Amino acid sequence: MIRKISGAFTGGAIGGLVDSVNITILGKVGICDLLGVSMKPEFTAPWLYQRMIWGGIWMLLLLLPLWKKQTILRGCLFSLLPSSMMLFMVLPSMGKGLFGLGFGTLTPVVVIGLNFIYGIVASYWYESTGKAA
Repeated sequence: MIRKISGAFTGGAIGGLVDSVNITILGKVGICDLLGVSMKPEFTAPWLYQRMIWGGIWMLLLLLPLWKKQTILRGCLFSLLPSSMMLFMVLPSMGKGLFGLGFGTLTPVVVIGLNFIYGIVASYWYESTGKAA
């Protein structure tokens, strides 16, 4: 059980790292500008640490025995919960409105798309730790 918990948390933390790098790159190379999204966070240690820890916590959902044979679907579905938290709570609390539309109309697409990648990375990591036993 310790291996499963560790694999789920670590997968989520690594997924959070990948997600953080992705949003930073999208902002730095101008893709966010092309999409009309002004969300360009600064890549700092405290920001990254928080995202990796929350990423690990959220992906403890991988411990649920749902869709075990469907790694990509599982990662995408479980990533919808942190996406919802961002779109309905975090971004509005930052003054950017429901769905973070204050950052631009495609903000929900960017959040959900990047979180799909995060969930898929976490799900594959978790699956690989179960096979190592």
